[in-house]
Amino acid sequence: MIHEWQAAVWQKVLDSAGRMPHALLLAGPAGGGKRDFAEALAARVLCATPGPQGHACGLCEDCLWRLSGNHPDLLRVLPEADQDALVEGEGSKAEKSDKPEKAASRQILIEQIRVLQQTLTTGGHRGGQRVVIVDPADAMNLFTANALLKLLEEPTTNALFLLVSATPKRLLPTIRSRCQSWPFPRPPAHMAARWLAGRGAGEAEALLAFSSGMPLAAATLAESGGASLRLRFANDLAGLPAKSPLKLAAEWDSWLKNKDAQAAGLDMPTLVSWMQRWIADLVSLRLQGPVRFFPDRRDVLQGLSAGLTVDAALGCYNEITQSRRVAQHPLNPRLFLEDMLLRYARSLQAAASSARP
Repeated sequence: MIHEWQAAVWQKVLDSAGRMPHALLLAGPAGGGKRDFAEALAARVLCATPGPQGHACGLCEDCLWRLSGNHPDLLRVLPEADQDALVEGEGSKAEKSDKPEKAASRQILIEQIRVLQQTLTTGGHRGGQRVVIVDPADAMNLFTANALLKLLEEPTTNALFLLVSATPKRLLPTIRSRCQSWPFPRPPAHMAARWLAGRGAGEAEALLAFSSGMPLAAATLAESGGASLRLRFANDLAGLPAKSPLKLAAEWDSWLKNKDAQAAGLDMPTLVSWMQRWIADLVSLRLQGPVRFFPDRRDVLQGLSAGLTVDAALGCYNEITQSRRVAQHPLNPRLFLEDMLLRYARSLQAAASSARP
């Protein structure tokens, strides 16, 4: 699927027909549809008879194989967690036991690149083009990235690599240098709003602002029940520092373990990123800027920021940023939440104390 705001980038596909580079880096903010674009480009490359606008016909043998999920020349390199999402709904998980399972990896592992290398050493189906989608490319560690680099340095004939990344600076410079970079800018606000409204998302304006104007991220949040989670999050923070940060930490610890919250994608890194957005709005207000992420909570944020100095607001933001670096694997989630919320509450209390005569 090519979204309206990707028309200019898709034109590059049409202009490059017959002379596509061996590797593309599709780079841009998360939630803008880069994965959809990669799939559409792969479909076009594999299609025997693309249409006049460059899209796959959907009717040829290759398209039918791809649509059934069985095309031998479309190779996806995804984290295990994303692979599980692709097969969700096929009933495979329902047959498993109730025993606790190890969390699916969110990294692309070196074994996956080794399997890819072995696959590419054999001939493609009918000797045709092959497409490898690596998404997200920045989910590779150093060893995995070096293994992929070897494949990019000695490209296989008739293989197109599509690397998808929201943070391309995290990739090895040598990998970036071997790819032609195609930037995906943030969609125009009116296009994003129109697309999201067309999907019938409730609170579309608030969700779009919360998602930094990225329509697919806003839609995912709406469809997963994230709107109610966001509402609770904002209400909880609005109650501090009157409410005990330690009590709220205990509630959030239980919240993260709730099945409904987990199904909606709420985890510790997500919760910390929401804290960053909340505090970023506080900082922006102190600098006479706009409320970007919580415009529907402007009055609350205005009241909380009234006594904050710019230095205190920036200091609080920097502390949360430091916390985010270890949010993926906190040694003790409860203590992690207590520390984060205590730091935030102290900033507000210090501001309130300094404001008293």
